Amino acid sequence: MAKLNETPRANRIHIGFFGKRNSGKSSLINAFTKQEISIVSDTPGTTTDPVYKSMEILPLGACVLIDTAGFDDIGELGEIRVEKTKIAAEKTDIAVILISGNDFKYEAKWYKYFNERKTPVMLCVSKADEIEDIGAYVQRIKEIFNKTPIVLSSRTKEGVDKFKETLVRLLPEDYNSGSITGSLCGEGDTVLLVMPQDIQAPKGRLILPQVQTLRELLDKKCIVSCCTTDKLDDALLAASQPPKLIITDSQVFKTVYEKKPEKSMLTSFSTLFAGYKGDLSYYIEGAKAIDSLNENSRILIAECCTHAPLSEDIGREKLPRLLRKRLGDSLKIDFVSGSDFPDDLSGYDLVIQCGACMFNRKYVMSRIDRAKAQGVKMSNYGVVIAALSGILDKINY
Repeated sequence: MAKLNETPRANRIHIGFFGKRNSGKSSLINAFTKQEISIVSDTPGTTTDPVYKSMEILPLGACVLIDTAGFDDIGELGEIRVEKTKIAAEKTDIAVILISGNDFKYEAKWYKYFNERKTPVMLCVSKADEIEDIGAYVQRIKEIFNKTPIVLSSRTKEGVDKFKETLVRLLPEDYNSGSITGSLCGEGDTVLLVMPQDIQAPKGRLILPQVQTLRELLDKKCIVSCCTTDKLDDALLAASQPPKLIITDSQVFKTVYEKKPEKSMLTSFSTLFAGYKGDLSYYIEGAKAIDSLNENSRILIAECCTHAPLSEDIGREKLPRLLRKRLGDSLKIDFVSGSDFPDDLSGYDLVIQCGACMFNRKYVMSRIDRAKAQGVKMSNYGVVIAALSGILDKINY
């Protein structure tokens, strides 16, 4: 279990290592971190499913290193491994492609993939000590990719420092510059958090969006108070003045809206995360499209968590109930969880994504880009609930 003072994986820089089998990915990760994180073997295909390792790496900060299976894996099992590698690629903020052998077709394909996604890419030769004419080898890479690779040896550690320096330069300048609450509040503002502790909340803990939002508000020097829904009246009565901002769990959006002071702005954790992790304007457009749907429509609900559905689960129970009440009992609703997400969305009229607190923004945006490319509307839990409650135009974001 992660400690409370650890940076959540979703907020860490994701650095993915990609290459053919036995290209030296695991060895490079171990040399770079000076730890035995990945299993190293001369047998091709040692790494099967991607290995995610959270670390603090100065001066990069909080990172997740992803060791992936070779993208040239073969056979039925190999195809499954490559699919897992593709999912890891969608989460990658900085891609490290290790070049090996004399046929660079796989590396060229993935280099193009990352460039199209505007993901910074570093080309590496990690087994330089095993190549007879490294100068000629590097020149060939430069001619094909129009980019000079980092040359290093994971065995002798030569070039590892340069590798680290290059990683730092590749980090996007605006990484982690986003804010959950944005310009809704600032130093000295009073903020009330309405946080119902239902069956879905882990015993003795707050859910991640609540924790992250609370921490940001404290960093902003806001004056923060918290209550459960049944104590909202008491919390408002105890306040010397109406809070500038009320942030609520989406499930009680309408209840809180009906009780909030006129001067107080209102939003939800899920709505805030819609902007923090995704494309809020696209989500709002998608939610408005609900009015054009009917009971013959088909909706996909995508959860990030892989927990077993509980009674009154928001994604599996409450949201479908609200949708069917509006559109009809015959409405077709499919569910996916975790990293499962269809490549083909053309059969859906709307995709509804959860707040995505467990995923990094890069991966959420890859889902949004897929929906946009296929002309499929997309929204998120909080935005949809606000729309179904008739208050979408009254919330703040």
